[in-house]
Amino acid sequence: MESVDLEVLKSSARWLDEGHRALLVTVVKTWGSSPRPEGAMLAVRDDGLVIGSVSGGCIEDDLIDRVRRLGIEQQRPEAVKYGITAEEAHRFGLPCGGTIQLVLEPLTKASGIRGLLDAVQAGRLVARTLDMATGAASLGPAQATDGVDFDEKRLLTIHGPRYRMLVIGAGQLSRYLCNIAVGLDYQVTVCDPREEYTEEWDLRGTTIVRTMPDDTVLDMKLDERCAVIALTHDPKLDDLALMEALKTPAFYVGALGSRRNNAARRERLKEFDLSEAELARLHGPVGIYIGSRTPPEIAVSILAEVTAAKNGVSLPMILQVEGAKAAREMAAGGGSACEV
Repeated sequence: MESVDLEVLKSSARWLDEGHRALLVTVVKTWGSSPRPEGAMLAVRDDGLVIGSVSGGCIEDDLIDRVRRLGIEQQRPEAVKYGITAEEAHRFGLPCGGTIQLVLEPLTKASGIRGLLDAVQAGRLVARTLDMATGAASLGPAQATDGVDFDEKRLLTIHGPRYRMLVIGAGQLSRYLCNIAVGLDYQVTVCDPREEYTEEWDLRGTTIVRTMPDDTVLDMKLDERCAVIALTHDPKLDDLALMEALKTPAFYVGALGSRRNNAARRERLKEFDLSEAELARLHGPVGIYIGSRTPPEIAVSILAEVTAAKNGVSLPMILQVEGAKAAREMAAGGGSACEV
């Protein structure tokens, strides 16, 4: 699985190599409710083939129809708006009051899409500056906190992984979780010093390291755009990562395990001089409660909780594994004696 942005860039570069014309469409401003954020992209080929998304589908349909009827004759980028009136909002499927501004960019060699694709595939975070008057684009360094900037004369967009994820353990669950995380545009590092798990690790888009988890946490210099998920079930590995990760600004730190194991883990972590506030940051049992039992389902559960944390959404206790299971047991009139 690949991120949407990467799919758009790959297709755009390939279409140009094959001799097609292509139109790159970027969301640059939104007002009111909008189905897609600023920076979202799609590409339309000269025959109407499309990849990516800038709305719920109706604006895409309009752009495809435009390309099929008129072709891609424009030479320079242009800015257009959708949803200015109530009639347009209804026509294009925008939420009530929503307005979206797009930049339509006819791609040429001066667009530098191949260079941008190479940078993103190399795991670099880059800023692309598009000159609206000439259609020429240039690349430069970017910060994870940078955003889209459009002033009618130039468009600056940020490409590449803005968020990092450290996964402790290279087992089967980690494979499913990392595969989805790459699609969510995380730069994923998997740490596992056990050769029997890392020898066959070959998941594209991830980096495998065999150092000790606590050293890995320190080496990565985790910031507020980082998530750490411990999945080995081995306290010698998970606890090492958690004791350091909980001291960092990482927006999410979680560990796999039952409620009983999670309570025991918290007691062990107290021995590492972690404060109550730091221990309170630990998500465990990790994930939201969806009745998941298989590794793919558990991966979805975990990443749903990570996504909520990234987006600043506070989940009610009933959605968390501990709260949901406790509520079920209370409704059933007793506790579970076999949980491990």
